[in-house]
Amino acid sequence: MTPEQQALINKSQRSVAAAQTLIQQGFYDFAVSREYYAMFYIAEALLDQEGLSFSSHAAVIGAFGQHLARPGKVPTEFHRQFIDAQAQRTRAEYDSQANLSQSDAEIIVNQAPDFIAIAIQVLS
Repeated sequence: MTPEQQALINKSQRSVAAAQTLIQQGFYDFAVSREYYAMFYIAEALLDQEGLSFSSHAAVIGAFGQHLARPGKVPTEFHRQFIDAQAQRTRAEYDSQANLSQSDAEIIVNQAPDFIAIAIQVLS
C-alpha cells in the first residue's frame, strides 16, 4: 500500500466518524455527504492501485465499475452502493428541501465500513 492510498483510507475512516457524529446530532443530509465521500476516497485508493486517476466524480464511479467491480476485484454490489450513495449525496447537497431521513443516512453509514475493509484487503 502506498502512502497516498493509506492517506485516502485514513481520510475515509475520518469521514465515517464524522458522519456518525452528524447522524447522532440529526444532520442526516450532511452525514450522507460524508459517507459518500468515505466511499469516494476508497474508490480513489483502489483505482490508484490500478494506475488510474480521474478528476470527476462520474469518471471515478464509472472507472470503479469498469476496472474493479466488473472484473471481480471488489464485490459488484459495491458499485451499485457507490452509485446510490452519489445520488443521495447529490440530493443532500443540491436539493434545498432534500429532508433525508435517519434511515437514509444509516443505509450508507452501514455500507461505508465495508468499502474500507475491502480496500485494506485489496491494497495490503
